[in-house]
Amino acid sequence: MKALARLRAAVRNARGPALAVSEHRGVRLLHVGGEAIQSAMRLADPYALELDYTRCMMGFLLFHPEPREALMIGLGGGSLAKFFHRRLRAARTRIVELDERVVAAARAYFHLPPDDARLTVEIGEGAACLAPECCDLLVVDGFEDESHAPSLASQAFFDAAWAALTDPGVLVLNLMDDDRQFDRTLQRLESAFGGAVACMPALSDPNVIAFALKGAPPRFAWRVLRDRAQALEARFDLPFLRYVNALRRMNPCTGDDLIIVDQGRPG
Repeated sequence: MKALARLRAAVRNARGPALAVSEHRGVRLLHVGGEAIQSAMRLADPYALELDYTRCMMGFLLFHPEPREALMIGLGGGSLAKFFHRRLRAARTRIVELDERVVAAARAYFHLPPDDARLTVEIGEGAACLAPECCDLLVVDGFEDESHAPSLASQAFFDAAWAALTDPGVLVLNLMDDDRQFDRTLQRLESAFGGAVACMPALSDPNVIAFALKGAPPRFAWRVLRDRAQALEARFDLPFLRYVNALRRMNPCTGDDLIIVDQGRPG
């Protein structure tokens, strides 16, 4: 706990938003720019996904089950980065984080492993890191002062995100359900991806996860999604069948199919 106290003092005196680490009932917490929890890690199981919304972000596997090249914008405490590294063994993950203090905290206090052949962490601006067809999975979880970072919600960013994905590919976007720019952000995302966006409410956290699909079929049969969810539950011990049910609540569908509006970018 003395080490945690030293970190709190150091980051509060540094430039940039306040950053603090705390512990409560066996869970270590990262706070950036306020009291809101940015990341959480259960000390008894540091590689598990502690927060509901991070578990829900793994719902992308229903649409894209075998990612190979992942680009993650926003590190936080590294929960998803650690999970990818340990559980998605066929994928290489590149992470771009704006704040070097966040990277230092993730490595010192949240068990983020060192860089290796399957994991690299860079300091930089996420919106500037996109290159054509550089990944088949793009995970965006960047916030400023407890709001979604504007640079990661512009039309130009989403257009570049579409171009950055190979075909097939998926963008996973974490949003807060009370964000005043929620509707506008989704409209921009849909514009970039030709309407091929499915949204899923988190099961308990106040988050909505958007999955923007490139090269997807126009529909996914519920039967196929349920079969895939059962296999994923057995593999990852996450409630994928509940994710399938949650997709029904926010997206156009029929009794047989989840409707994906379009499979490509508008011409």
